[in-house]
Amino acid sequence: MSARVLVVDDIITNVKLLEAKLSAEYFDVVTALNGPDALAICERGEADIVLLDVMMPGMNGFDVCRRLKSEATTAHIPVVMVTALDQPGDRLKGLDAGADDFLTKPLDDTALFARVRSLVRLKSMTDELRARAMASRRLGIADPLAAAASESGLNGRILLIEDRPRVSERLENALSAFHVVEIEADPEQALLRAAEGDFDSVVVSLDLADHDGLRLCSQLRSLERTRNVSVLMMGEAEDRARILRGLEIGAHDFLIRPIDRNELVARVRTQVRRKRFTEKLRDSVQSSMEMAVMDQLTGLHNRRYMDTRMAAMFDESALRARSLALLVLDIDHFKTVNDSWGHDAGDEVLREFADRVRACTRGIDLVARMGGEEIVVVLPDTALDAAYAVAERIRERVVGAPFGIQGDTRTIPVTVSIGVSSRRAGDASPSEIMKRADDALYRAKAGGRNRVIAAAAA
Repeated sequence: MSARVLVVDDIITNVKLLEAKLSAEYFDVVTALNGPDALAICERGEADIVLLDVMMPGMNGFDVCRRLKSEATTAHIPVVMVTALDQPGDRLKGLDAGADDFLTKPLDDTALFARVRSLVRLKSMTDELRARAMASRRLGIADPLAAAASESGLNGRILLIEDRPRVSERLENALSAFHVVEIEADPEQALLRAAEGDFDSVVVSLDLADHDGLRLCSQLRSLERTRNVSVLMMGEAEDRARILRGLEIGAHDFLIRPIDRNELVARVRTQVRRKRFTEKLRDSVQSSMEMAVMDQLTGLHNRRYMDTRMAAMFDESALRARSLALLVLDIDHFKTVNDSWGHDAGDEVLREFADRVRACTRGIDLVARMGGEEIVVVLPDTALDAAYAVAERIRERVVGAPFGIQGDTRTIPVTVSIGVSSRRAGDASPSEIMKRADDALYRAKAGGRNRVIAAAAA
């Protein structure tokens, strides 16, 4: 997978060396010799991943990383610290600054390329979500990127898969101060628990007895119910080839034994933060999709969705020679409600009206607010007489009990008029069914309201 890699180092020789290596692997390389220039490149959206030197004059790599991870527009960009510093404290400082990894010079090219490809792959999974989430702001949803970037990565649910009790106890002690930790020694049971539980991260030992830990990582990444959970591998130094293979098949991070307690905490926190970042973007996209097709006052589908869905239902009905019926409902004297009690009371009536209509319909029926006080119900596989019975049931439910307004401190009577029609063999489009239902509704209004009128069958 190709990507735009930003190399940041104040020593031009280091920059040129990394640029040559990455270009040979078909990455597009962008370079910067200082922190401010690197920040500007990232803010312009010109980097998919950052390889960041720590020791730079002015703004060092830790400061650059913190800035990138604190800004909503750049928090999603993976950052790999590349430095000669090799002490656990240095690595921990980089991870605490928000870095996704910390590689020590001289670099192992195979490990570098595997890490870059792995992080680029993870970023590409969130890029489309980010774009869609940004579009949701036009629908009035709070800035999803700011909410996602503010995630702390604490109080996660962690599944630890380790079959050595003393090791699992030590790891649990390190993590339990910050997260809820569950331990599972049996790999098969672990897979079931991961699928059934809402875990933020799964930490997998590659040294499981009688089981291939790498295969377990692969299964976690491939199953529908676990593919969004972060996977962190633990292995020995001699497991290097298997660890790199794990990154290729989708594991998110790894730790080399002996495991430093603080590094474990920092890497798990990073994984929890990334997983929740993606979840918040996904939730924002879901919310925007719902807002695009739902009426926000009543929770019913809106006119846009109804037009599209009703056309599909009409085509299927005609193709299969199945019945299709339609109801058009209109609250009687609704303007009087607004004029007498105010628009807030009118909204309360509309919400209750929608609830009562929903209670009389099936899951396969399409219920949509056309606008104002008018609701349309499309009934697949329903003949005219059965549709009339549904309409009458709705009318009785509406008139049967007064509607609460002003926070249920008052009640008012409400009635509804309903027009009913069904598809005829000669109909060319759903608009013809709608026209007959509208005409029937008009006759119900003219005939005294609080009644159901059906258009004549063909």
